[in-house]
Amino acid sequence: MFKLRRYLRGHYAQCVLAPLFKMLEALLQLLVPLVMAQVIDVGIARRDAAFVLAHGALLVGMGVFAWAISVTAQYFCSKLAAAFGTALRDDLFRHVLSLSRADVERLGRATLVTRVTNDSQQVQDGLNMFFRLILRSPFVTFGTVVAAFLVDGVEGAALLVAVIASFAVVMGFMRVTTRRYREIQRGLDEVLLRTTENLEGVRVLRAFRREASEREAFAGAARTVRDRQVSTGDLSGLVNPLTYAAINCGLIALLWLGGAQVNVGHLTQGQLVALVSYVSQALVELLKLTNLIVLLSKASACARRVNEVFETVPSMSDGTREASLAPGEPAVSFDDVSFTYPGGAGRALSHVSFSLPRGATLGVIGGTGSGKSTLASLVMRFYDVTEGAVRVGGADVRELTRASLRRVVAIVEQGATLFSGTIASNLRWGGPGAGEKDLWSALGTAQAAGVVSGKDGELEAEVEQFGRNFSGGQRQR
Repeated sequence: MFKLRRYLRGHYAQCVLAPLFKMLEALLQLLVPLVMAQVIDVGIARRDAAFVLAHGALLVGMGVFAWAISVTAQYFCSKLAAAFGTALRDDLFRHVLSLSRADVERLGRATLVTRVTNDSQQVQDGLNMFFRLILRSPFVTFGTVVAAFLVDGVEGAALLVAVIASFAVVMGFMRVTTRRYREIQRGLDEVLLRTTENLEGVRVLRAFRREASEREAFAGAARTVRDRQVSTGDLSGLVNPLTYAAINCGLIALLWLGGAQVNVGHLTQGQLVALVSYVSQALVELLKLTNLIVLLSKASACARRVNEVFETVPSMSDGTREASLAPGEPAVSFDDVSFTYPGGAGRALSHVSFSLPRGATLGVIGGTGSGKSTLASLVMRFYDVTEGAVRVGGADVRELTRASLRRVVAIVEQGATLFSGTIASNLRWGGPGAGEKDLWSALGTAQAAGVVSGKDGELEAEVEQFGRNFSGGQRQR
């Protein structure tokens, strides 16, 4: 998670104020048992009602003040975590968009979706709890030990041993669970991959009657994730009982030693009550620290997966020249182009050369897998050629900026995709500032004006996710 600290820039005030306010709250919490000891040893022992009422009012005031400080700290933590998560997801999504198709296929679409959504949220939640508890819980835990030593050295030593034993248990479990959470996230990638493939290929599955085998494959992936989560949960579930056991052993020792100290007059009843209160506080904070470490283990595993995406350098660098269709130059030309897909066994295209002048129409025919779609993908520079050069307007597409290339070249793939919204919102992907007249002009060029005019609402007609309420031909237009 340390590598993602750059997303905290501009929020350093919250980074300081949130833990500081939580520590002030903890300080007030540590003072409460000492005030209670005074009430018992002085006010109750002397039957001084005024003393008891005054210190009772002090305790109420401390509680209200601690509540106000806690709410303020929670506000700072939530605001900081939300800003961090927004910046992280925005940058992560932008980086994914900068990757080539080859990079995306190598990493896997399913794992990228999981990392942009689930993993980034886990990191955000971990950061939120980190700033809430990273100073407060250790401060209260070890503050109770110091306060116990101030009350009585022997009792403080017993509490210290219990705290150290509990902390050793927590750290040992953290080392194990971090690795297991990484395995769980990889399992979620597989579940998402199976889900995506089944949804996108549902017609093919039904045509070849493969529903049963795919259901079994999905169930197997889901069972793997379930088993990993259950085993990790069982392991994490041991932390609280072991922490309780260590602290309660310390409490037993404290009461046994403290009772003897009270009997001989070396310890007052109020001091013993204060020590018991400190043990209870230490137990609560250790449990909070345990939950924090479990959450940080999960966040650390997710942060590592997010960093793997950031560390993936795009295999295709953007060009520097602006694309234009210069007069006298072919609109598109292939110069002895050969291409092999990443990881492919053979060439998809081999020594292809042709020139297409402006205004010309070229039909490319061939069987499945003959390279028709590959030709179009190379013109758009979805991939870089293995050999040769693809030129648009006489310039090698590798020298052109992607933005300018997209402005002069458009592609309609066989599997056209529409986004949920309206017809107008989908058309404006190609021109964010296009007016109604421009939209109808584009529809006329695509010979789709008749389709849109027949819809209720016309340009404002609803488009379902992936354009499910349109036919394949309508989506392409």
